[in-house]
Amino acid sequence: MSSPNPPEGYVRSLGLRDAALIVVGGIIGGGIFRSPNIAAQRTESGLSLLTIWVAAGLLTLVGALCYAELGARRPRAGGSYVYLREAYGPMAGFLFGWTMLLVIYSGSTAAVATVFSGYALAAFGLPAGLALPLTIGALVFVTGINLFGIRTGARIQNVFTILKLLAVVALVVTGLAFAGAGSTQALSADPSMHGVGFAGAFLPVLFAYSGFTYLNNLGGEVRDPQRTLPRALGLGMLVVISAYVLANYAYLSVLGHGGLASSEAPAADVMRRVFGDAGAKAIALGIAISTLGFCNITLVSGARVLQAMGEDGLFFRSVARLHPRWRTPNVALMLLAAWSIVLAASGSYGQLLDYATFADWLACAVTVTTLFWYRRHDAANPSFRAPWHPWLPLLFIGAVAAVVVVTMLDNPTNAGVGVLIVLAGIPVYLVWRRLFSKSHV
Repeated sequence: MSSPNPPEGYVRSLGLRDAALIVVGGIIGGGIFRSPNIAAQRTESGLSLLTIWVAAGLLTLVGALCYAELGARRPRAGGSYVYLREAYGPMAGFLFGWTMLLVIYSGSTAAVATVFSGYALAAFGLPAGLALPLTIGALVFVTGINLFGIRTGARIQNVFTILKLLAVVALVVTGLAFAGAGSTQALSADPSMHGVGFAGAFLPVLFAYSGFTYLNNLGGEVRDPQRTLPRALGLGMLVVISAYVLANYAYLSVLGHGGLASSEAPAADVMRRVFGDAGAKAIALGIAISTLGFCNITLVSGARVLQAMGEDGLFFRSVARLHPRWRTPNVALMLLAAWSIVLAASGSYGQLLDYATFADWLACAVTVTTLFWYRRHDAANPSFRAPWHPWLPLLFIGAVAAVVVVTMLDNPTNAGVGVLIVLAGIPVYLVWRRLFSKSHV
């Protein structure tokens, strides 16, 4: 068990507001603005669709409560990596970090940065040839602002998150005020739709809630973490659930269930129907800001995982270094950003993300199992303990396991390649341990 961060390590400067906005910003990216149609296609009515959004949100809240206790027990940089390494050994931690670097965080960042450029082009009427330069420029920008201390990055992230919440509010108000709030259209069944079952519709919705784990990666920079981490996770999740459910209600109120199912860009369609092209461009700008904030969080939190791995000798020692003045892992941050840019430029990020998206939730479920290990082996009495133990953790683990199984049955090729990506880390780990010792990394 490694010692806590030394005094010359990270600076604990993130308060409750900063931490809660990180939770919100890490979950709400571009998905809620453009992809609820998939879940609509797999349900038979607006009521069943909203039920699934609420159920997925509550399940994610259960996972967040488990992570809240883990964060209170180990408020250090690295999050899941730290918990897995302590509970199951260095290989488990390495496999998480390996997959995180190779595809999960980097692939998510590359994919969402590409969404940013697409909406930025639409908002400002720019030529399509600027898509890749805008994507790369966005990643360079969010990397640069975080090289000069967590406070600078947090202030800008707060602005990103508040603006994206304002975009959600504008969408909801537009949908409810101009389409008749409370109309039966929002909840009515669609005779033309035939649902594929709860699990099939639940999967894309659950993926929209991923990202609640990012705050734990920044545990070494949160003030009074034993109290702040649980409060921020709970508050952030309640905001996200409310935003997601209300946004979908607005979609249904304006477009109807069938219209939402057939819409590739429901937020733009809602705003265009009410305000014309000006409304569509306005929401495009809001989505661009939302995606930029998401990229900011993935890079910042992922860099802390790499830094913790380097400190433990499971990655290059250079990534463990913190800037002497700003106390930020700048080498790790630039490395993750550079790999994300490579994926974005190669165009392979989408396929990689498909291969490993389910692995992100699988990692969440495995991480939650470490709570049982801590309850048995850790004598600490944290200020927050996940309620109704062991039933809530078991509920989360079982539900995510079912989703993973459904994913593998639905698309065995992508799921199989995702598993291979994780397993490929085993020989890499063994070679690393053989060639390097902590003193030589």
